[in-house]
Amino acid sequence: MSIQADIHAAAGDFTIRAAFDSPTGSCTAIVGPNGAGKTTLVHALAGLVPLRQGKVVLAGQVVDEPAQRIRVPPDRRPIALHSQHNLLFPHLSVVDNVAFGPRCSGLGTRLARQRAEEWLNKVGLADLADMRPAELSGGQAQRAGLARAAACEPAVLLLDESLASLDAETRTGVRHLLADIDATRVLITHDPVETRVLADQLLVIEEGQVVQSGTPEEVTADPRTPWTAGLLDVNLLTGHATGTQVALDCGLALTTATPMTGPVLVTFSPAAVTLSTAQPHTSARNTWEAEVARIQPENDRVRVLLEWPLPCHVWITPQALGDLGLTAGSRCWAALKATELTVRDA
Repeated sequence: MSIQADIHAAAGDFTIRAAFDSPTGSCTAIVGPNGAGKTTLVHALAGLVPLRQGKVVLAGQVVDEPAQRIRVPPDRRPIALHSQHNLLFPHLSVVDNVAFGPRCSGLGTRLARQRAEEWLNKVGLADLADMRPAELSGGQAQRAGLARAAACEPAVLLLDESLASLDAETRTGVRHLLADIDATRVLITHDPVETRVLADQLLVIEEGQVVQSGTPEEVTADPRTPWTAGLLDVNLLTGHATGTQVALDCGLALTTATPMTGPVLVTFSPAAVTLSTAQPHTSARNTWEAEVARIQPENDRVRVLLEWPLPCHVWITPQALGDLGLTAGSRCWAALKATELTVRDA
């Protein structure tokens, strides 16, 4: 089922304006900082938040359009919503919770229970079918809630941080499951891996507005805000270009391989920067002395955050960290080749 949405809605004093199309069977990932309006957008699609203006069209049928006084109630939309809060019925067993949706859709008791058992098996909870929600861990309850939403076999599945409380191994399996669900999916996430694995398009929302949209590859290649760059693990700087020289807003100048003129955005990978303890003798056109703000070990690599004079983060190996002897407050030298910089109009 395709989605065409032009949403102008409000939650209290906060307003959101977003327009997007989702083809049948696709996955749209909605990303943005906390408080950006992501949940309000999804709730508007579900009919839980009324539109002030705009409209929502599902498979060619208008389900919400205030100007025409059209508003299909949430329970009559072919949509299932799974939020991170789950809201499982405490008095029902896990299997009866999952069977609840299919039964409400008109499926008989036996068939509804059979479908529920199938979905519990898919999410790895078959052996917990007779337990009550209070006996489940947070991750187990999350999977049970997802199974309940999917068991309804909705045409549109809305997922609000549905994988947030899962451990790394379980999350990988559930990602594959979500990729195979035969529904048009709209996914709120803060996980860049989920955007790469699941999303056909990204919708970046900040302060209630869409600031960027496109395929994951398009957005990764050209992040337009610092938050987006951070999510996608890219360094983003702003400045003014004159030929191949960019005077950065932070006060430093960089040499690029792309001549430009005027305000620009400069991006580069954290892995493109080389650190050393002495001023390097290198072919790199950009070198500067830096101060280390923080060091963050992450799995098999280390994130080094440089604070002055050019704020950015760098990936190095644990061995390199030991060899360099860096700690917070240390001084080091950074080198960056001109060819590693991507420059675009701001």
